[in-house]
Amino acid sequence: MNPRQKPSMTEQAGEDGSIFGGNLAAAGRAIIADARKALCDPKLSDPEAVHNLRKALKRWRAYLRLLERPLGAPARAMRVEAREMMRALAGARDAQSALDALDDLSKSETPPAKTSVATLRGRLTDIRDAAEAATFTAETRERLARYLDYAALSLERWPVAEIDFDAIADGLAVTYRRARGLVPENWAQADPEHLHDLRRRVVEHRHQMELIEPLWPREGKAWAQKAQRLRNRLGACQDLEMLRQFTGPHQPLARWRARLAPAIAARRAAHLHEAARLTARLFADKPKAFRKRIAALRPARKTARPRKTPAPVRSSSER
Repeated sequence: MNPRQKPSMTEQAGEDGSIFGGNLAAAGRAIIADARKALCDPKLSDPEAVHNLRKALKRWRAYLRLLERPLGAPARAMRVEAREMMRALAGARDAQSALDALDDLSKSETPPAKTSVATLRGRLTDIRDAAEAATFTAETRERLARYLDYAALSLERWPVAEIDFDAIADGLAVTYRRARGLVPENWAQADPEHLHDLRRRVVEHRHQMELIEPLWPREGKAWAQKAQRLRNRLGACQDLEMLRQFTGPHQPLARWRARLAPAIAARRAAHLHEAARLTARLFADKPKAFRKRIAALRPARKTARPRKTPAPVRSSSER
């Protein structure tokens, strides 16, 4: 299987008629393959490698959270360790988020001057590169490689192919409920940390829903698009918050705070307005209704055709 290809849960796991469970393991192997590629591909720059690694580890953590219900402590321990791996790469990501926010500010009604943007970009790039040099070291790479080796070995040993669809559906409903419970009542007054938590749950929900998207071709694709757009809006808010923090007192961009603050506030308001609209659509169902919707997608087991019993051969005396 191509590691970049999303494995379908509806592909048969074998000739015995088993469906769903077999490709759950294939999905995990594909995620690990993406992480290995990000870690080992010499064509990727360090920023690209860190970005792709974090994306793969987010998918892996969302996957492991689903496995926690049927597999318990081993999957939970591996998910916690993956979180530590991501934290080790967070320093460089903060500066990259601020760089992304600079691009976003160009869409504001009061964008900063191009000369200022060029100066800010240079400083943030220096900060990012220094953070990568300090965190994305040979030791960190080796630690990540060992973790991925252990993850691949664990995945082969775990009885993933035996996991029932209902256990996964329960996990999907739990993530949906957690995300829905974080939707702010007043978006304008929502603090950045709360929005960040919501974004994390939306990201987790999006990655988990990818696993059953083939069972839900038309509506599932629309669902995925809404989740992705919400993820992008909340991510933009987080990027702007990172940039704002870099302009705080005694921070590297403190002297530009007054000039950047209006544009940051304007873009944040625009993203929050759209995020509120998308959230109302994505989380319109109550958790029980969502679980019922997922249950209806349960793939039918392939039933083997009964073999015809050959007619008994009569002896010559019976003919």
